[in-house]
Amino acid sequence: MTDLLSLYRTMVRIRAFEDAAEAASQGGVTWGGAATGKPDEVRVKGPLHLSTGQEAVATGVCAHLTPADLLTSTHRGHGHTLAKGADSTKMMCELFGRANGYNSGKGGSMHIADFSVGMLGANGVVTAGLPIAVGAAHALKLRRADAIAVSFFGDGAINRGPFLEALNWAQVYQLPVLFVCEDNQISATTRSAPMTAGSNAASARAESLGIPATRVDGNDVQAVSDAAARLIADIRAGSGPQLLHALTYRQKGHVSVDPATYRDPKEVAEALKTDPIVRARATLEQQGLGAQAARIDAEAKAEIDAAVATASQSPVPQASAAYTDILNTGEGMWS
Repeated sequence: MTDLLSLYRTMVRIRAFEDAAEAASQGGVTWGGAATGKPDEVRVKGPLHLSTGQEAVATGVCAHLTPADLLTSTHRGHGHTLAKGADSTKMMCELFGRANGYNSGKGGSMHIADFSVGMLGANGVVTAGLPIAVGAAHALKLRRADAIAVSFFGDGAINRGPFLEALNWAQVYQLPVLFVCEDNQISATTRSAPMTAGSNAASARAESLGIPATRVDGNDVQAVSDAAARLIADIRAGSGPQLLHALTYRQKGHVSVDPATYRDPKEVAEALKTDPIVRARATLEQQGLGAQAARIDAEAKAEIDAAVATASQSPVPQASAAYTDILNTGEGMWS
């Protein structure tokens, strides 16, 4: 069983990062709303998809991965990236469009990658991370590497073709890959259930291909950690692919400036009662670890405040940087 204080630390770091990024993205006119600030107060460049409320899934799974293990993420990938070991300051700089960000300020929130910790990248295309993870897992198997691949995806992804293609390939070749469905029950601005045929669809579709599926309360970080530990150990031992179906809740709108007025306030209020950080904090206090948890809270805030300060003061990319990282196809120069 993974130490709950360690799991709590990762969750609050993710929450602190998301809260700071959300605040930095406010300004101008919100989606469907009124002005919230001055345009020059908007420091996050481009769309920002928050994982607030889903911290237990990224934390519980990544607690059992090594830097050699490979991971693909989604457009809502800050939590996965932090939990896998990426640097919070370089991440914030990337969100701010700064030259010292992970992608030199040119990728933004949805394209952060850090190969040094096995993070192959977030992805702005729904379901695109699954076949990438399967390809990575196949490479690991061919190389006989002592590592696995993990792919996070949302419940909306299971209705797209690459989901079937990826799971089918992984099962046919018995690849070392864990598929993690972060079922936050809503696809962009629409409830997922009315758009998805069948009950318990993520698990049922995996099982129809012979892939074992495990359901877990995605707001209980210890439960996620325990399930992930077992599945990851099985995969390392040669079981082939597995699927973890974690039921959670996205507390914020689709993007940071989305007020999510399409959701019933009563539903949101009820969901907030199962906030994974609140639940973990309550358990820690019951164990007499409230003071340690408070220190972790303060440390996380200080870390992210420092990241924001660095990002705010860092330089933007030079115009010439637009021409770097571009493949020369031999068809002529960019002009």
